[in-house]
Amino acid sequence: MLERLNEAMEHIEAHLGERVEAAELARIAMTSEYHFRRMFSALAGLPLSDYVRRRRMTVAGAEVLGAPDRTLLDVAVRYGYDTGEGFARAFRAVHGIGPGEARRSGAVLRSQQRLTFRLVVEGSTAMQYRLVEKDAFRVVGRRARVPLVHEGPNPAIAEFIRGIGREELDRIAALSDQDPAGLVGVSDQLDPSRAEGTELDYYHGVVSGAEPPEDLDSLSVPAGSWAVFENEGEFPGALQYLWRDVFTQWFPSNPYVSRPGPEILRVRLTEEGKRAEAELWIPVERSPGT
Repeated sequence: MLERLNEAMEHIEAHLGERVEAAELARIAMTSEYHFRRMFSALAGLPLSDYVRRRRMTVAGAEVLGAPDRTLLDVAVRYGYDTGEGFARAFRAVHGIGPGEARRSGAVLRSQQRLTFRLVVEGSTAMQYRLVEKDAFRVVGRRARVPLVHEGPNPAIAEFIRGIGREELDRIAALSDQDPAGLVGVSDQLDPSRAEGTELDYYHGVVSGAEPPEDLDSLSVPAGSWAVFENEGEFPGALQYLWRDVFTQWFPSNPYVSRPGPEILRVRLTEEGKRAEAELWIPVERSPGT
């Protein structure tokens, strides 16, 4: 897997002056575009689109400063921009300064180093997981559009749950009729970049096979395979690290890839609210060719 990921990184470098298609990178890595984007974000710590843009502007910045015989329009066209204005906007977004000003002043520019994925032997702690085949079901409860937060509490989710009310939560909880049992948090319609601050649909509800009440929000989920991970630790950090470990450790070591679908988190807090036991349900399918 790492070898194929590095071949995809080489493809990016060879095509910085062109449109880099995520579908082609996924083909090189021999996985789905959906899984490739998520895997890249987890491993690299930034979205694929951001990395490509930063690499392009890193190399373009070197030409702006180091090739004074080339006009700025020449450099812009070389890196796939039809106009100097579009190139200047992209340049400023990465370097914080326009290309013309950078060339005149010899400014210090920012550099995005090339990524190379290497095997780091960690994995000394076994991850607990199981595979589950589930028939189609519904998530039933209340829904809100919230920003994605990578570390620490998500204030928007906390405020949303407080606003539902205890009586309503008890009514929703009574609709649970299958695993994962009880109230769960469900993330759906995440931005492919998985970038901090992008929005997602968050459901606070239950998993049910019954027809939902008309006054509640619901999400229909098709039948499929799920990898279910368990852990215990400080809340919420340990849960957020669990998601990271799934994509940086479990997927590269197992013949599965993620597939489109919601992610389901079942959390049981301790009395003081500082630690939690969790189950994370991720929709998966067998890797191509396995």
